[in-house]
Amino acid sequence: MRNLVKYVGISLLVVGLAGCDNSDSKKPVQSASAESNATGQPVTLLDGKLSFSLPADMTDQSGKLGTQSNNMHVYSDATGQKAVIVIVGDNTQEDLAALAKRLEDQQRSRDPQLQVVTNKAIEIKGQTLQQLDSIISAKGQTAWSSVVLGKVDNKLLTLQVTLPADNQQKAQTAAENIINTIVVK
Repeated sequence: MRNLVKYVGISLLVVGLAGCDNSDSKKPVQSASAESNATGQPVTLLDGKLSFSLPADMTDQSGKLGTQSNNMHVYSDATGQKAVIVIVGDNTQEDLAALAKRLEDQQRSRDPQLQVVTNKAIEIKGQTLQQLDSIISAKGQTAWSSVVLGKVDNKLLTLQVTLPADNQQKAQTAAENIINTIVVK
């Protein structure tokens, strides 16, 4: 359990720092139609037991963040503001709802303005997972965060989608589009 907390904390820190990076403020804004036309690229992990699709502008950044760990996978766009982080941790006896509540409490301790949108059980292809959607604020910027927790192959799986939340509805839809492609075997 400590490992899950540590990895989720690290992932939130990485995503939060990437979201606070203003280095792209002079770059042109992409149009919504360009994003919606992006074709998904498939990602397969855990020897094929987990798969999902990412937007075309996101690439594997796992080796570029200084981690040598095989249990953390990071995908992001060129700016680092859109990211998907997958952490495979040790199994736990706690149920997914309790883990999501603990994650929510940890996020709230770092961000008192945290807005929890959803904390619910979801079913994907017969597998019960827990989804925690929230809006995180840091240094005047907001980010949409969707975290999906599940138990796969006696491992605890955490998949976090973080997107800029300038347009909350657009960010929520983009995160749902990724989550809806998840397949767990």
